[in-house]
Amino acid sequence: MRIAVVGGGISGMMAWYLLQRKHDVTLIEANDYLGGHTATVDVTVEGKQYAIDTGFIVFNNWTYPIFNRFIAELGVAYQHTTMSFSVKHSAQNLEYNGNTFSSLFAQRRNLIRPSFWGMLLEIVRFNKLGKKLLAEQHADLDLALGDFLHKHDFGSAIRDNYLMPMGAAIWSAGLAEMPAFPVRFFLRFFNNHGLLNVSDRPQWSVIKGGSKRYVDALCTKLGTDNVKLGQRISQIQRDDKGVMLQFADGRTEHYDKLVLACHSDQALALLGDAASEDERAVLGGIAYQKNEVVLHTDTRLLPTRQRAWAAWNYNLDANINDRATLTYNMNILQGISAPVTFCVTLNNSAAIAADKILGVYQYDHPVYNHYTLAAQQQRSKINGVNHTYFCGAYWYNGFHEDGAKSAVDVAALLGVDY
Repeated sequence: MRIAVVGGGISGMMAWYLLQRKHDVTLIEANDYLGGHTATVDVTVEGKQYAIDTGFIVFNNWTYPIFNRFIAELGVAYQHTTMSFSVKHSAQNLEYNGNTFSSLFAQRRNLIRPSFWGMLLEIVRFNKLGKKLLAEQHADLDLALGDFLHKHDFGSAIRDNYLMPMGAAIWSAGLAEMPAFPVRFFLRFFNNHGLLNVSDRPQWSVIKGGSKRYVDALCTKLGTDNVKLGQRISQIQRDDKGVMLQFADGRTEHYDKLVLACHSDQALALLGDAASEDERAVLGGIAYQKNEVVLHTDTRLLPTRQRAWAAWNYNLDANINDRATLTYNMNILQGISAPVTFCVTLNNSAAIAADKILGVYQYDHPVYNHYTLAAQQQRSKINGVNHTYFCGAYWYNGFHEDGAKSAVDVAALLGVDY
């Protein structure tokens, strides 16, 4: 069959990688590059070039089985990294990095602060309770996170200085959204990633030389004859014979099947008036949020004490509730030795010195709430209907592995098992 895969992020690339084994596949991307959130930026400092990841950065050996197999088949090298997390909250004169005992008490006054010890004890209680309720499939899992914390008498310290910023950092979400976050989804993710454990946690890794290396390896393996970049689709028409794509320049192309491997809102926009009622209901039930991302070298966005610097650093000083305000320390994450510290900051651009900015980007992330979870359960109503298939990380947890997994789902429907 002739199949068009629209979207060149991980979902589209994985769909192309699998489907081309049995079908004639064309990969169509609106941008002039493949990768989507796989966005490595080359920068030069003091005559030396560094490849800095600004979108997709890390994966692990527990919850990324498909992606691990994928890069192994491509022969892509990777290296281990540390996934530490810090919080900076100057209004409470608080800084900590939970990676080690020393970094946890990088701010030495935390040793004699009862509220800090109280937060640590509540984290232990939260972890134990979470595991217990998941094992029981308890009714409390149907609560929103804020209601759950209130019902089980968790205090403001664990809520405001640990759980809410941690969740906001993981899902690139706003603090204001976190109280409504579904507890079942939250706890299941934490449990699967070892975040309810003190010590037994997955090994995180990064692609050597930047995440775009796997994109390069994929293109080398498959060739790019069937890849069309800079292609904007203006209209999609579907009938009994297949799918007709009309492009912005007036061209039309016919395919037997269509895979929309873009964000749910983008897929709905591409379908336009041709979208069915089910497609409008399901795809329209999954919202996206824009996040401004800045690559820079301004270490003032990190904790004041260097001992507290972590891979992920949440900055509550920004006092922004509708967007995540965190900074990735790329030297830690990518194992970079450089005369400067490369930082990637979300949604706190005004705090960054202009002369230290190396690049500004925008990435959209799915919003997770009860509407999203309900829409995810309705995927079978639209997937494979009317010659059209949908893949994207939004069908699962919103991460790279989820995009790859959704492509495997679609490939299976089209006769390719992985």
